[in-house]
Amino acid sequence: MLKKLEKLEKEALELIKKSHLADDLEKIRIKYLGRKGELSQLAKKLPALSALDKRRVGQALNKTLNTIENKIKKQTIKLVSNNNESELDQDEPALAINNFGHLHLITQAIEEISLIFEKIGFNRVRYPEVDWDWFAFEALNMPKDHPARDEWETLFIDLPKDSKMGKAVLTPHTSNGQVREMLRKNSQTPIRMINIGKCYRRQQDVTHTAMFHQFEGLVIDKHVNIQHLKGTLDHFAKKYYGPSAKSRIRPFMFKFTEPSFEVDFSCTHCAGAGCRFCKSGWHEVGGAGMVHPNVLKAGGIDPDKYTGFAFGWGVERVFTLKPGLELDDIRPFYGSNLEFLSNF
Repeated sequence: MLKKLEKLEKEALELIKKSHLADDLEKIRIKYLGRKGELSQLAKKLPALSALDKRRVGQALNKTLNTIENKIKKQTIKLVSNNNESELDQDEPALAINNFGHLHLITQAIEEISLIFEKIGFNRVRYPEVDWDWFAFEALNMPKDHPARDEWETLFIDLPKDSKMGKAVLTPHTSNGQVREMLRKNSQTPIRMINIGKCYRRQQDVTHTAMFHQFEGLVIDKHVNIQHLKGTLDHFAKKYYGPSAKSRIRPFMFKFTEPSFEVDFSCTHCAGAGCRFCKSGWHEVGGAGMVHPNVLKAGGIDPDKYTGFAFGWGVERVFTLKPGLELDDIRPFYGSNLEFLSNF
């Protein structure tokens, strides 16, 4: 069988060398390497050999198979290369390159948002995407039975539970950075933080994705009040959407702020008049409020001496309100449609 293998290998290599068409190479591959090919027929005879001969012939068979296979690949590459060279017209003008790469549209939005807040004294930070229940909920004044702590709302990680910090979670919001920032600063004020990162929740529809981005603002100092919060919201609206943009706050209830507000920005498409896109002249973007005393205490700050405000909005949601976009589905942001993504 060893002499038969040597003969087959020599035949195959000679045929490959003389081949000038891809079809010829495919016929050779089928003849020698196919399921019913020459080598397969020899392999069927292996069980009848002694243990020693079986090992020797098996090794030789594999070596022959690899040799023929590699030779076919090299000859195929050679044929393709020769064909391309023969078809190349060196006098033909080069094609213009129009599709240069660029940052993803959400990365662009994050950079623009960061710059707006950095110019008014906010320090850009980023905290863990996988964090403890204590930072994500407990330190934020959320009770054990709060709906957000339900396993149908939050993605918990299968790790051992910490005696103090609780379970590990995929952060459902960037608010986990509030107490972390207070502790990082050794409970010293002033604090002006902008925390931008990935968040994870179970919702998945036209306005929600399982993974999304948020930016969290936090300001703590003496004599901070709602006027400072409202002024910051107005400043961002005008810088991000244009000088005619406005913000408004509506009473709401969050466990980590008191008082709490929903934040709306005036519609950039109808200037607040009301249109098909906004329905009312306003778009809701997220929540805000004055930092709850219990949250300040969790961060080691005396709520009798210091106050603060916080806000948290989705980057994708804020981006969709940009003038001229009128996007009502955020899922294409994370798709692979280059025709869509190249517009930004």
